[in-house]
Amino acid sequence: MKVIVVPCLRDNYAYLVHRDGAREAFVVDPSEEAPVTAALEREGLELVAILNTHHHHDHVGGNVGLLAAHPSLEVVAFEGDRGRVPGQTRSVRDGETFEVAGHTIRALHVPGHTTGAIAYVVDGAVFTGDTLFIGGCGRLFEGTPRDMNMSLNEKLGKLPPDTRIFCGHEYTVQNLRFAEASEPDNAAISQALTEARAKRDRGEPTVPSTIAHELRTNPFMRVNVDGLRSRFGGGDTTSVLAAVRRAKDEWKG
Repeated sequence: MKVIVVPCLRDNYAYLVHRDGAREAFVVDPSEEAPVTAALEREGLELVAILNTHHHHDHVGGNVGLLAAHPSLEVVAFEGDRGRVPGQTRSVRDGETFEVAGHTIRALHVPGHTTGAIAYVVDGAVFTGDTLFIGGCGRLFEGTPRDMNMSLNEKLGKLPPDTRIFCGHEYTVQNLRFAEASEPDNAAISQALTEARAKRDRGEPTVPSTIAHELRTNPFMRVNVDGLRSRFGGGDTTSVLAAVRRAKDEWKG
């Protein structure tokens, strides 16, 4: 499987995915039509489907333009987002598997950022939208801390450790700066921050990460670690996640 990172807007990523040697491709979260079309032409690919992780405009803004150019596209999103995702033709539910462009894809309902957020697991990779970022997670616009804790730590965190993570935004340096402030003695975070800064200085994306890497460095996936738990008030993991999220929302570092 080949994943082509397509920068969109100011800091979004869309992803073109296809099998090695195949022309058929799907796109995850096309926030803009033009960069996706340019990438399709450059790579010589034929678009057959759009997979949207949630309904926010910076993840679905390119749907209408791509559908105008490719009227037969399948548009996949969570069953609860029908009416909120432009052009949605297929509704999937938690745990459902389906076939697109020669790939078998499993949908995971991962609410927290939104109630209809969904991640797509395919060939050792997961496309997480704004639920799981490298070093962080999305703001809780519609869901609850309990939702996000379940999504991160009972679903995504249980994927195989080497699963590659392709997230919706380039927020990595900022996220890891907060993570370092939250766990100043965690050498893995400091190393990850140094590497992320070097990639950005070279103009490179920081994606992908892996589940194993996030379990070592992402405070929202470390809510059961004693040092971080005590720093954020203790209690159960949902309470700790809620405290970490509040601190990140208010952080000025």
